[in-house]
Amino acid sequence: MAMTAISRACGAGVALVLTLTTVGASSEAAVFDPETFTLDNGMQVVVVTNRRAPVVSHHVWYKVGSADSPPGKSGLAHFLEHLMFKGTANLESGEFSRIVARNGGSENAFTGPDYTGYFQNIAKDRLETVMRMEADRMTNLRLAPGEVLTERDVVLEERSQRVDNDPGARLGEVVNATQYLNHPYRLPVIGWRHEMASYTREDALAFYRTWYAPNNAVLIVAGDIDAAELRPLAEKYYGVIPARPVPERQRLAEPPQEAPRAVELADPRVQQPSWIRSYLAPSLNAGATEHAYPLEVLAEILGGTSTSRLYRSLVIDQKLASSAGAYYRGTALDLATFRVYASPRPGVSLDELEAAVEAELTRLESEPITPQEVGRASSRMIAEAVYARDSLSTAVRSFGAALATGGTVEDVEAWPERIAAVTPAQVNAAAAYVFDADRSVTGRLSPAPVATAAIEPSGAPPAAALGDREINVEERKVDD
Repeated sequence: MAMTAISRACGAGVALVLTLTTVGASSEAAVFDPETFTLDNGMQVVVVTNRRAPVVSHHVWYKVGSADSPPGKSGLAHFLEHLMFKGTANLESGEFSRIVARNGGSENAFTGPDYTGYFQNIAKDRLETVMRMEADRMTNLRLAPGEVLTERDVVLEERSQRVDNDPGARLGEVVNATQYLNHPYRLPVIGWRHEMASYTREDALAFYRTWYAPNNAVLIVAGDIDAAELRPLAEKYYGVIPARPVPERQRLAEPPQEAPRAVELADPRVQQPSWIRSYLAPSLNAGATEHAYPLEVLAEILGGTSTSRLYRSLVIDQKLASSAGAYYRGTALDLATFRVYASPRPGVSLDELEAAVEAELTRLESEPITPQEVGRASSRMIAEAVYARDSLSTAVRSFGAALATGGTVEDVEAWPERIAAVTPAQVNAAAAYVFDADRSVTGRLSPAPVATAAIEPSGAPPAAALGDREINVEERKVDD
Protein backbone atom coordinates (compact mmCIF):
# COMPACT_ATOMS: atom_id res chain seq x y z
CA MET A 1 0.00 0.00 0.00
CA ALA A 2 1.19 3.52 -0.65
CA MET A 3 2.55 5.87 1.97
CA THR A 4 1.95 9.62 2.36
CA ALA A 5 4.66 10.56 -0.14
CA ILE A 6 2.95 8.51 -2.82
CA SER A 7 -0.39 10.14 -2.19
CA ARG A 8 1.27 13.54 -2.44
CA ALA A 9 2.81 12.63 -5.78
CA CYS A 10 -0.32 11.24 -7.35
CA GLY A 11 -3.20 13.08 -5.75
CA ALA A 12 -5.44 12.07 -2.89
CA GLY A 13 -6.83 8.57 -3.11
CA VAL A 14 -4.75 7.35 -6.07
CA ALA A 15 -2.67 4.90 -4.06
CA LEU A 16 -5.77 3.04 -2.92
CA VAL A 17 -7.22 3.21 -6.43
CA LEU A 18 -4.20 1.45 -7.85
CA THR A 19 -4.44 -1.42 -5.39
CA LEU A 20 -8.08 -1.97 -6.27
CA THR A 21 -7.32 -3.00 -9.85
CA THR A 22 -7.10 -6.72 -10.57
CA VAL A 23 -7.54 -9.38 -13.22
CA GLY A 24 -9.55 -12.58 -13.39
CA ALA A 25 -13.04 -13.87 -12.73
CA SER A 26 -16.00 -12.05 -11.23
CA SER A 27 -16.74 -11.95 -7.54
CA GLU A 28 -19.75 -11.70 -5.27
CA ALA A 29 -17.80 -9.35 -2.95
CA ALA A 30 -18.57 -6.25 -4.99
CA VAL A 31 -16.81 -2.99 -4.26
CA PHE A 32 -18.73 -0.34 -6.22
CA ASP A 33 -21.62 -2.30 -7.81
CA PRO A 34 -21.43 -0.48 -11.17
CA GLU A 35 -23.60 -0.63 -14.25
CA THR A 36 -21.83 -0.99 -17.60
CA PHE A 37 -22.57 -0.89 -21.31
CA THR A 38 -20.74 -0.30 -24.59
CA LEU A 39 -21.74 2.20 -27.26
CA ASP A 40 -22.04 1.09 -30.88
CA ASN A 41 -18.72 2.79 -31.69
CA GLY A 42 -16.89 0.69 -29.10
CA MET A 43 -16.65 3.22 -26.27
CA GLN A 44 -16.91 1.51 -22.88
CA VAL A 45 -19.16 3.14 -20.27
CA VAL A 46 -19.19 2.57 -16.51
CA VAL A 47 -21.75 4.13 -14.14
CA VAL A 48 -21.31 4.12 -10.36
CA THR A 49 -24.45 5.40 -8.63
CA ASN A 50 -24.00 7.36 -5.41
CA ARG A 51 -27.02 9.39 -4.31
CA ARG A 52 -25.38 11.17 -1.36
CA ALA A 53 -25.38 14.53 -3.14
CA PRO A 54 -26.69 15.91 -6.48
CA VAL A 55 -23.21 15.91 -8.05
CA VAL A 56 -21.35 13.74 -10.55
CA SER A 57 -17.73 13.05 -11.45
CA HIS A 58 -17.39 12.69 -15.22
CA HIS A 59 -14.20 11.07 -16.59
CA VAL A 60 -12.91 10.10 -20.02
CA TRP A 61 -9.84 7.85 -19.98
CA TYR A 62 -7.79 7.15 -23.11
CA LYS A 63 -5.83 3.92 -23.43
CA VAL A 64 -2.59 5.70 -24.23
CA GLY A 65 0.09 7.15 -22.00
CA SER A 66 3.63 8.41 -21.87
CA ALA A 67 5.04 4.96 -22.63
CA ASP A 68 3.31 5.18 -26.01
CA SER A 69 5.06 8.40 -27.04
CA PRO A 70 6.93 8.10 -30.37
CA PRO A 71 10.72 7.58 -30.30
CA GLY A 72 12.51 10.86 -29.71
CA LYS A 73 9.35 12.56 -28.41
CA SER A 74 9.23 11.41 -24.79
CA GLY A 75 6.44 13.05 -22.83
CA LEU A 76 4.34 13.81 -25.91
CA ALA A 77 1.26 12.25 -24.29
CA HIS A 78 1.57 14.73 -21.42
CA PHE A 79 2.11 17.63 -23.82
CA LEU A 80 -1.09 16.74 -25.67
CA GLU A 81 -2.91 16.65 -22.34
CA HIS A 82 -1.97 20.32 -21.92
CA LEU A 83 -3.07 21.17 -25.45
CA MET A 84 -6.48 19.57 -24.97
CA PHE A 85 -7.39 22.64 -22.91
CA LYS A 86 -6.96 24.83 -25.99
CA GLY A 87 -9.63 25.47 -28.59
CA THR A 88 -11.81 23.30 -30.77
CA ALA A 89 -13.90 23.98 -33.84
CA ASN A 90 -16.67 25.08 -31.46
CA LEU A 91 -14.84 26.54 -28.43
CA GLU A 92 -12.20 29.23 -28.14
CA SER A 93 -8.93 28.49 -26.41
CA GLY A 94 -9.52 28.18 -22.66
CA GLU A 95 -13.29 28.40 -23.01
CA PHE A 96 -13.77 24.81 -21.81
CA SER A 97 -12.30 25.64 -18.41
CA ARG A 98 -14.17 28.93 -18.14
CA ILE A 99 -17.52 27.27 -18.82
CA VAL A 100 -16.89 24.58 -16.21
CA ALA A 101 -15.95 27.25 -13.66
CA ARG A 102 -19.01 29.39 -14.45
CA ASN A 103 -21.19 26.35 -13.81
CA GLY A 104 -19.66 25.81 -10.40
CA GLY A 105 -17.57 22.79 -11.36
CA SER A 106 -13.92 21.84 -11.28
CA GLU A 107 -11.95 20.04 -13.96
CA ASN A 108 -8.49 18.73 -14.67
CA ALA A 109 -6.47 15.94 -16.26
CA PHE A 110 -3.60 13.55 -15.65
CA THR A 111 -1.07 11.50 -17.61
CA GLY A 112 0.51 8.21 -16.58
CA PRO A 113 2.70 5.69 -18.37
CA ASP A 114 -0.32 3.68 -19.59
CA TYR A 115 -3.26 6.13 -19.77
CA THR A 116 -4.40 9.75 -20.02
CA GLY A 117 -7.55 11.02 -18.34
CA TYR A 118 -9.76 14.11 -18.28
CA PHE A 119 -12.43 14.83 -15.68
CA GLN A 120 -14.98 17.29 -14.36
CA ASN A 121 -16.78 17.36 -11.02
CA ILE A 122 -20.04 19.21 -11.38
CA ALA A 123 -23.71 19.42 -10.38
CA LYS A 124 -25.82 16.70 -11.95
CA ASP A 125 -27.97 19.18 -13.87
CA ARG A 126 -24.84 20.52 -15.59
CA LEU A 127 -23.53 17.10 -16.66
CA GLU A 128 -24.81 17.42 -20.21
CA THR A 129 -22.78 20.60 -20.67
CA VAL A 130 -19.46 18.96 -19.83
CA MET A 131 -20.29 15.83 -21.83
CA ARG A 132 -20.95 17.95 -24.89
CA MET A 133 -17.61 19.76 -24.50
CA GLU A 134 -15.59 16.63 -23.72
CA ALA A 135 -17.01 14.85 -26.76
CA ASP A 136 -16.25 17.94 -28.83
CA ARG A 137 -12.56 17.94 -27.96
CA MET A 138 -12.31 14.20 -28.59
CA THR A 139 -12.61 14.92 -32.30
CA ASN A 140 -12.49 18.66 -32.99
CA LEU A 141 -9.25 19.89 -31.39
CA ARG A 142 -7.76 22.93 -33.11
CA LEU A 143 -4.22 24.10 -32.38
CA ALA A 144 -2.90 27.49 -33.39
CA PRO A 145 0.87 27.31 -34.07
CA GLY A 146 1.62 30.10 -31.63
CA GLU A 147 -0.33 28.41 -28.84
CA VAL A 148 1.61 25.19 -29.32
CA LEU A 149 4.94 26.96 -28.95
CA THR A 150 3.73 28.84 -25.88
CA GLU A 151 2.49 25.64 -24.26
CA ARG A 152 5.79 23.95 -25.06
CA ASP A 153 7.48 26.62 -22.96
CA VAL A 154 4.94 25.91 -20.20
CA VAL A 155 5.78 22.20 -20.02
CA LEU A 156 9.51 22.97 -20.14
CA GLU A 157 9.04 25.25 -17.14
CA GLU A 158 6.96 22.55 -15.48
CA ARG A 159 9.85 20.18 -15.89
CA SER A 160 12.20 22.74 -14.35
CA GLN A 161 9.99 23.07 -11.30
CA ARG A 162 8.97 19.43 -10.87
CA VAL A 163 12.18 17.66 -11.81
CA ASP A 164 15.25 19.75 -12.53
CA ASN A 165 14.96 21.68 -9.27
CA ASP A 166 13.94 18.65 -7.20
CA PRO A 167 16.79 16.23 -6.35
CA GLY A 168 14.32 13.53 -5.30
CA ALA A 169 12.55 13.68 -8.65
CA ARG A 170 15.88 13.59 -10.47
CA LEU A 171 16.87 10.49 -8.53
CA GLY A 172 13.52 8.94 -9.44
CA GLU A 173 14.18 9.55 -13.12
CA VAL A 174 17.60 7.94 -12.91
CA VAL A 175 16.29 4.94 -10.97
CA ASN A 176 13.58 4.35 -13.59
CA ALA A 177 15.99 4.78 -16.47
CA THR A 178 18.39 2.35 -14.81
CA GLN A 179 15.72 -0.23 -14.00
CA TYR A 180 14.31 -0.23 -17.54
CA LEU A 181 17.07 -0.19 -20.14
CA ASN A 182 14.86 -0.80 -23.17
CA HIS A 183 11.19 -0.64 -22.20
CA PRO A 184 9.57 2.83 -22.47
CA TYR A 185 8.82 2.87 -18.74
CA ARG A 186 12.38 4.17 -18.55
CA LEU A 187 11.13 7.49 -19.95
CA PRO A 188 9.83 10.27 -17.69
CA VAL A 189 6.11 10.93 -18.00
CA ILE A 190 6.92 14.58 -18.53
CA GLY A 191 9.68 13.77 -21.03
CA TRP A 192 13.40 14.45 -21.39
CA ARG A 193 14.10 18.17 -21.73
CA HIS A 194 15.96 17.99 -25.04
CA GLU A 195 13.13 15.97 -26.61
CA MET A 196 10.42 18.21 -25.16
CA ALA A 197 12.12 21.18 -26.83
CA SER A 198 11.59 19.50 -30.21
CA TYR A 199 7.78 19.20 -30.00
CA THR A 200 5.86 20.60 -32.95
CA ARG A 201 2.23 21.21 -33.72
CA GLU A 202 2.37 18.34 -36.20
CA ASP A 203 3.73 15.98 -33.51
CA ALA A 204 0.82 16.75 -31.20
CA LEU A 205 -1.86 16.47 -33.89
CA ALA A 206 -0.44 13.19 -35.21
CA PHE A 207 -0.52 11.71 -31.71
CA TYR A 208 -4.07 13.01 -31.18
CA ARG A 209 -5.34 11.57 -34.47
CA THR A 210 -3.68 8.23 -33.78
CA TRP A 211 -4.97 7.56 -30.27
CA TYR A 212 -7.93 9.80 -29.41
CA ALA A 213 -10.93 7.81 -30.64
CA PRO A 214 -14.10 6.63 -28.86
CA ASN A 215 -13.14 2.98 -29.33
CA ASN A 216 -9.89 3.71 -27.47
CA ALA A 217 -11.62 5.51 -24.59
CA VAL A 218 -13.61 4.73 -21.47
CA LEU A 219 -16.40 6.94 -20.12
CA ILE A 220 -16.84 6.66 -16.35
CA VAL A 221 -19.44 8.64 -14.42
CA ALA A 222 -19.95 8.36 -10.67
CA GLY A 223 -22.51 10.14 -8.52
CA ASP A 224 -26.19 10.99 -8.54
CA ILE A 225 -27.03 9.13 -11.76
CA ASP A 226 -27.69 5.64 -13.06
CA ALA A 227 -27.24 3.92 -16.41
CA ALA A 228 -30.80 4.58 -17.54
CA GLU A 229 -30.23 8.32 -17.08
CA LEU A 230 -26.71 8.39 -18.52
CA ARG A 231 -27.16 6.21 -21.59
CA PRO A 232 -29.19 8.70 -23.68
CA LEU A 233 -26.59 11.42 -23.01
CA ALA A 234 -23.70 9.08 -23.79
CA GLU A 235 -25.30 8.05 -27.08
CA LYS A 236 -26.16 11.65 -27.96
CA TYR A 237 -22.66 13.06 -27.47
CA TYR A 238 -20.15 10.21 -27.63
CA GLY A 239 -22.11 7.60 -29.60
CA VAL A 240 -22.26 9.76 -32.73
CA ILE A 241 -18.45 9.92 -33.00
CA PRO A 242 -17.31 7.30 -35.53
CA ALA A 243 -14.89 4.62 -34.43
CA ARG A 244 -11.46 4.77 -36.06
CA PRO A 245 -8.66 2.22 -36.43
CA VAL A 246 -6.28 2.47 -33.47
CA PRO A 247 -2.90 0.73 -33.60
CA GLU A 248 -1.84 -1.85 -31.05
CA ARG A 249 0.54 -0.54 -28.46
CA GLN A 250 4.07 -1.32 -29.56
CA ARG A 251 6.24 -1.67 -26.46
CA LEU A 252 9.89 -2.70 -26.65
CA ALA A 253 10.63 -5.73 -24.49
CA GLU A 254 12.92 -5.37 -21.50
CA PRO A 255 15.99 -7.67 -21.63
CA PRO A 256 16.70 -9.84 -18.59
CA GLN A 257 18.46 -7.96 -15.80
CA GLU A 258 21.43 -10.06 -14.77
CA ALA A 259 23.33 -7.88 -12.30
CA PRO A 260 22.56 -5.36 -9.54
CA ARG A 261 22.61 -1.71 -10.52
CA ALA A 262 23.20 1.35 -8.35
CA VAL A 263 22.85 5.10 -8.74
CA GLU A 264 23.74 7.92 -6.38
CA LEU A 265 22.87 11.60 -6.45
CA ALA A 266 24.46 14.23 -4.24
CA ASP A 267 22.93 17.69 -4.22
CA PRO A 268 23.36 20.69 -1.90
CA ARG A 269 19.58 21.12 -1.68
CA VAL A 270 19.17 17.76 0.07
CA GLN A 271 18.66 18.17 3.82
CA GLN A 272 17.31 14.66 4.43
CA PRO A 273 19.21 11.78 2.78
CA SER A 274 17.20 8.83 1.52
CA TRP A 275 17.71 5.30 0.27
CA ILE A 276 15.58 3.24 -2.10
CA ARG A 277 15.82 -0.16 -3.74
CA SER A 278 13.71 -1.07 -6.74
CA TYR A 279 13.18 -4.64 -7.92
CA LEU A 280 11.81 -5.53 -11.35
CA ALA A 281 8.54 -7.30 -10.60
CA PRO A 282 5.59 -8.92 -12.33
CA SER A 283 2.36 -6.99 -12.66
CA LEU A 284 -1.22 -8.14 -12.99
CA ASN A 285 -0.67 -8.15 -16.76
CA ALA A 286 2.95 -9.20 -17.37
CA GLY A 287 5.57 -11.60 -16.06
CA ALA A 288 4.82 -14.11 -13.33
CA THR A 289 1.33 -12.72 -12.75
CA GLU A 290 0.53 -15.32 -10.08
CA HIS A 291 2.66 -13.24 -7.70
CA ALA A 292 0.78 -9.96 -8.22
CA TYR A 293 -1.86 -10.28 -5.48
CA PRO A 294 0.64 -11.73 -2.97
CA LEU A 295 3.00 -8.82 -3.73
CA GLU A 296 0.24 -6.37 -2.81
CA VAL A 297 -0.13 -8.11 0.54
CA LEU A 298 3.66 -8.30 0.96
CA ALA A 299 3.98 -4.53 0.43
CA GLU A 300 1.38 -3.95 3.16
CA ILE A 301 3.15 -6.28 5.60
CA LEU A 302 6.63 -4.95 4.92
CA GLY A 303 5.92 -1.25 4.68
CA GLY A 304 2.28 -0.27 4.48
CA THR A 305 1.74 1.05 8.00
CA SER A 306 3.53 2.17 11.16
CA THR A 307 3.23 -1.42 12.42
CA SER A 308 4.86 -2.93 9.32
CA ARG A 309 8.05 -4.97 9.56
CA LEU A 310 10.33 -2.33 8.09
CA TYR A 311 8.90 0.59 10.05
CA ARG A 312 8.80 -1.29 13.34
CA SER A 313 12.38 -2.54 12.99
CA LEU A 314 14.14 0.47 11.48
CA VAL A 315 12.19 3.36 13.01
CA ILE A 316 10.89 2.08 16.34
CA ASP A 317 13.22 -0.70 17.50
CA GLN A 318 16.63 0.15 16.04
CA LYS A 319 15.97 3.89 15.71
CA LEU A 320 18.05 4.04 12.53
CA ALA A 321 15.45 5.61 10.27
CA SER A 322 13.00 8.48 10.36
CA SER A 323 10.78 6.71 7.81
CA ALA A 324 10.65 3.35 6.07
CA GLY A 325 8.22 1.54 3.86
CA ALA A 326 7.49 -0.54 0.78
CA TYR A 327 5.53 0.13 -2.38
CA TYR A 328 4.14 -2.02 -5.18
CA ARG A 329 1.82 -1.04 -8.00
CA GLY A 330 0.59 -4.04 -9.92
CA THR A 331 -1.61 -2.23 -12.43
CA ALA A 332 1.12 -1.58 -14.97
CA LEU A 333 0.40 -2.82 -18.47
CA ASP A 334 3.89 -4.35 -18.55
CA LEU A 335 6.47 -5.32 -15.90
CA ALA A 336 6.20 -3.34 -12.68
CA THR A 337 8.55 -2.65 -9.76
CA PHE A 338 8.51 -3.48 -6.07
CA ARG A 339 10.29 -0.84 -4.00
CA VAL A 340 11.52 -0.54 -0.43
CA TYR A 341 12.76 2.75 0.96
CA ALA A 342 13.99 4.48 4.10
CA SER A 343 15.47 7.76 5.32
CA PRO A 344 18.17 7.73 8.01
CA ARG A 345 18.02 9.57 11.31
CA PRO A 346 20.73 12.19 11.92
CA GLY A 347 24.08 10.54 12.50
CA VAL A 348 23.14 7.33 10.68
CA SER A 349 24.94 6.71 7.39
CA LEU A 350 23.30 5.38 4.26
CA ASP A 351 25.60 2.36 4.50
CA GLU A 352 24.24 1.54 7.97
CA LEU A 353 20.69 2.04 6.78
CA GLU A 354 21.17 -0.15 3.72
CA ALA A 355 22.63 -2.95 5.83
CA ALA A 356 19.65 -2.78 8.18
CA VAL A 357 17.13 -2.93 5.33
CA GLU A 358 18.93 -5.83 3.74
CA ALA A 359 18.92 -7.65 7.07
CA GLU A 360 15.14 -7.26 7.26
CA LEU A 361 14.73 -8.65 3.75
CA THR A 362 17.04 -11.55 4.55
CA ARG A 363 15.02 -12.20 7.73
CA LEU A 364 12.15 -13.27 5.49
CA GLU A 365 14.07 -16.51 4.90
CA SER A 366 14.42 -17.43 8.59
CA GLU A 367 11.21 -15.74 9.77
CA PRO A 368 8.75 -16.01 6.89
CA ILE A 369 5.49 -14.10 6.72
CA THR A 370 2.99 -15.65 9.14
CA PRO A 371 -0.72 -16.39 8.77
CA GLN A 372 -1.41 -13.73 11.40
CA GLU A 373 0.45 -11.09 9.39
CA VAL A 374 -1.37 -12.00 6.21
CA GLY A 375 -4.72 -11.96 8.00
CA ARG A 376 -4.16 -8.51 9.51
CA ALA A 377 -2.84 -7.04 6.26
CA SER A 378 -5.63 -8.37 4.06
CA SER A 379 -8.25 -7.23 6.58
CA ARG A 380 -6.84 -3.69 6.56
CA MET A 381 -6.69 -3.60 2.77
CA ILE A 382 -10.23 -4.88 2.34
CA ALA A 383 -11.54 -2.44 4.95
CA GLU A 384 -9.99 0.44 3.03
CA ALA A 385 -11.69 -0.81 -0.13
CA VAL A 386 -15.01 -0.75 1.68
CA TYR A 387 -14.42 2.83 2.84
CA ALA A 388 -13.58 3.77 -0.76
CA ARG A 389 -17.19 3.13 -1.80
CA ASP A 390 -18.09 6.60 -0.52
CA SER A 391 -15.56 8.34 -2.77
CA LEU A 392 -16.60 9.33 -6.29
CA SER A 393 -13.02 9.93 -7.40
CA THR A 394 -11.82 6.58 -6.06
CA ALA A 395 -14.56 4.76 -7.92
CA VAL A 396 -13.84 6.32 -11.31
CA ARG A 397 -10.08 6.04 -10.97
CA SER A 398 -10.34 2.39 -9.93
CA PHE A 399 -12.23 1.49 -13.08
CA GLY A 400 -10.18 3.79 -15.28
CA ALA A 401 -6.86 2.27 -14.23
CA ALA A 402 -8.23 -1.24 -14.73
CA LEU A 403 -9.91 -0.75 -18.09
CA ALA A 404 -7.00 1.24 -19.54
CA THR A 405 -4.57 -1.58 -18.82
CA GLY A 406 -6.52 -4.59 -20.00
CA GLY A 407 -8.60 -5.31 -16.91
CA THR A 408 -12.36 -5.52 -16.58
CA VAL A 409 -15.10 -4.16 -14.35
CA GLU A 410 -15.38 -7.61 -12.81
CA ASP A 411 -11.69 -7.47 -11.90
CA VAL A 412 -12.18 -4.37 -9.78
CA GLU A 413 -15.25 -5.79 -8.09
CA ALA A 414 -13.46 -9.08 -7.32
CA TRP A 415 -10.44 -7.46 -5.66
CA PRO A 416 -11.50 -8.01 -1.99
CA GLU A 417 -12.17 -11.68 -2.59
CA ARG A 418 -8.83 -12.21 -4.29
CA ILE A 419 -6.88 -10.41 -1.61
CA ALA A 420 -8.70 -12.43 1.05
CA ALA A 421 -7.69 -15.63 -0.77
CA VAL A 422 -3.93 -14.87 -0.65
CA THR A 423 -2.10 -17.38 1.55
CA PRO A 424 1.10 -17.03 3.60
CA ALA A 425 2.78 -19.55 1.30
CA GLN A 426 1.96 -17.38 -1.71
CA VAL A 427 3.28 -14.23 -0.02
CA ASN A 428 6.54 -15.95 0.91
CA ALA A 429 6.90 -17.36 -2.59
CA ALA A 430 6.36 -13.89 -4.04
CA ALA A 431 9.00 -12.44 -1.69
CA ALA A 432 11.50 -15.12 -2.71
CA TYR A 433 10.77 -14.39 -6.35
CA VAL A 434 10.94 -10.61 -6.30
CA PHE A 435 13.86 -10.03 -3.90
CA ASP A 436 16.50 -11.06 -6.42
CA ALA A 437 19.51 -8.75 -6.16
CA ASP A 438 20.32 -9.28 -9.82
CA ARG A 439 17.04 -7.57 -10.73
CA SER A 440 17.53 -4.60 -8.40
CA VAL A 441 18.50 -0.95 -8.61
CA THR A 442 19.68 0.83 -5.47
CA GLY A 443 19.31 4.60 -5.33
CA ARG A 444 20.92 6.97 -2.84
CA LEU A 445 20.16 10.65 -2.30
CA SER A 446 22.59 12.60 -0.14
CA PRO A 447 23.62 16.21 0.52
CA ALA A 448 26.63 17.77 -1.15
CA PRO A 449 28.81 20.68 -0.03
CA VAL A 450 27.42 24.05 -1.01
CA ALA A 451 28.94 27.49 -1.26
CA THR A 452 25.75 29.39 -0.44
CA ALA A 453 23.18 28.79 2.28
CA ALA A 454 20.18 30.15 0.35
CA ILE A 455 18.98 26.81 -1.03
CA GLU A 456 15.57 25.20 -0.81
CA PRO A 457 15.48 21.85 1.02
CA SER A 458 14.43 18.60 -0.61
CA GLY A 459 12.32 16.17 1.37
CA ALA A 460 12.76 12.43 1.59
CA PRO A 461 11.99 9.80 0.67
CA PRO A 462 11.66 11.12 -2.87
CA ALA A 463 8.10 10.50 -3.99
CA ALA A 464 9.10 10.34 -7.64
CA ALA A 465 11.48 7.49 -6.89
CA LEU A 466 8.84 5.27 -5.33
CA GLY A 467 7.21 4.20 -8.55
CA ASP A 468 4.17 6.43 -9.15
CA ARG A 469 5.15 8.46 -12.15
CA GLU A 470 1.75 9.81 -13.01
CA ILE A 471 1.48 13.55 -13.53
CA ASN A 472 -1.74 14.88 -12.08
CA VAL A 473 -2.46 18.43 -13.14
CA GLU A 474 -4.46 19.05 -10.00
CA GLU A 475 -1.07 20.20 -8.79
CA ARG A 476 -0.91 22.96 -11.37
CA LYS A 477 -3.31 25.56 -12.66
CA VAL A 478 -5.05 24.94 -15.96
CA ASP A 479 -4.89 27.91 -18.28
CA ASP A 480 -7.78 30.33 -17.99
